[in-house]
Amino acid sequence: MPPTDAITIVSGLPRSGTSMMMSMLEAGGMTVLSDGVRTADEDNPKGYFEFERIKKLKEDKGWLPDARGKVVKGISELLKYLPTDGGYKYKIIFMRRNIDEILSSQTKMLKRRGTHDPSVKDEEIRRMFLVHLDRINDFLRLNDCFDVLYVNYNVMLKEPADRIAALNEFLGGDLDTAAMSAVIDKSLYRNRVQ
Repeated sequence: MPPTDAITIVSGLPRSGTSMMMSMLEAGGMTVLSDGVRTADEDNPKGYFEFERIKKLKEDKGWLPDARGKVVKGISELLKYLPTDGGYKYKIIFMRRNIDEILSSQTKMLKRRGTHDPSVKDEEIRRMFLVHLDRINDFLRLNDCFDVLYVNYNVMLKEPADRIAALNEFLGGDLDTAAMSAVIDKSLYRNRVQ
């Protein structure tokens, strides 16, 4: 599908590197669909690149026509609400990250916000996340309106050149790959698991 006709969505579990990817794609020349409501903070010093309306995708799909040819961020739980009747084509950049790093990063963020519930154990969250990933990957595979590129956050930080080249090819080959590479800030990789 021509990239100009597709809606590009950066997705994955929370804390999986989606904001970094949005920053890279913006630097590469893509138009980002973002409203700036959620501003940069200690957890995401370079910003969140969020679009509030996508959080209500189940009820509100009115913004989708304006998203063609642009990139928007949305957690993987929202993907199942995208119309799959053939009216839209989607390029999904699905971020993957070590699950223990995701859990560590999420816990630290929730503690900073005062919303952490210590009664919910990491093992239970890990189990729910893994079940969710299986289900959403099946959903994406079974609907031909989705063209999916999986990007491992951990690999991107270690060996960005190959991943950036794959992203550029996936999105039509016109991105500024040098600018994308310059966005990667390894100092923000603060929840690594050995």
